[in-house]
Amino acid sequence: MMRAMKPFDAVLLCNLGSPSSFRVEDVRSYLREFLMDPHVLQMPAPIRWLLVNLLILPFRPARTAEAYESIWTTQGAPLLMHSKNLKEKLGGQLDLPVALGMSYGAPSLQGAVDELAQAGCTSVLLVPLYPQFADSTNTTCIEKTRALARGRGLEVQVLAPFFDEPMWLDAVAELYAHSIPPDAQLLLLSYHGLPEAHLRRADPTGNTCLARSDCCEEPRDAAATCYRHQCLVSARELAKRLGFSADQYRVSFQSRLGRAKWLSPATDQVLASLPREGIDHLAVACPGFTADNLETLEEIGIRGRETFLAAGGKSFNLIPCLNDGKDWVEGLAQMCGKGR
Repeated sequence: MMRAMKPFDAVLLCNLGSPSSFRVEDVRSYLREFLMDPHVLQMPAPIRWLLVNLLILPFRPARTAEAYESIWTTQGAPLLMHSKNLKEKLGGQLDLPVALGMSYGAPSLQGAVDELAQAGCTSVLLVPLYPQFADSTNTTCIEKTRALARGRGLEVQVLAPFFDEPMWLDAVAELYAHSIPPDAQLLLLSYHGLPEAHLRRADPTGNTCLARSDCCEEPRDAAATCYRHQCLVSARELAKRLGFSADQYRVSFQSRLGRAKWLSPATDQVLASLPREGIDHLAVACPGFTADNLETLEEIGIRGRETFLAAGGKSFNLIPCLNDGKDWVEGLAQMCGKGR
């Protein structure tokens, strides 16, 4: 649940970011900035440089550019479009300055901090738009913003991960309730994956995360930074609001990269296996994202659909993210408003 906040006079929304276009050179520049982040590829800097520059960037940008082109809109990247719309609508709800900065790409966090400082703001509420905590999303956003804000004399406080916040859960459940088709036999909740090593590194106890099969079942000292625990809590709470039993939904993790062991089960493997279990009509949602993006629209909406149908599935329905929907805007305004 949310912690009490001190008063603030501005809000800074932060999301991951997108390339400025789907041209290969722009995608390469974006991927370089993203993958060189030590919170994303957690390895010694020289090894990370070699991996990114010699093994990834010579090959991946072209494939990723094709993926972005398949979802690009007249307003640019969907993530940026939805984030801009959310910023405008949230500003109308809160009646105070709201800026938008991306951890990578444009609009930058530097620009967002400068914008608020020039507007005379002195205390900023940073809102990482990630329901569940991960170093590769939250920590990067927080560290960058605080470093930039110190140089402009801005005080920064941070909205905590809202994986169990009723106002977020209610907005998501309401969206799902109106989006799941009546013939769907299962709701698959696909979260972005993480290497298991990331969870162990974020574990403040050093001996809790992934130490045993039921490590996420009860709140523990590691829960505040345990991504898997928070994903499972969100899934259970959403199922409760939807009136779903345990056999009406499943959790999986997408977007594996490299040879390291990642959280399981893997979404692509689940999609391929469900028709063999008699699940022909499927609804898929991605509650780890607040706005639709490459991972939801292309990885799940295009490639995931193809995987499921090729395996014998008959209908595949991707539920949109909250984006800038009315319930989400109002819920986020209430979550932020606790500090006013």
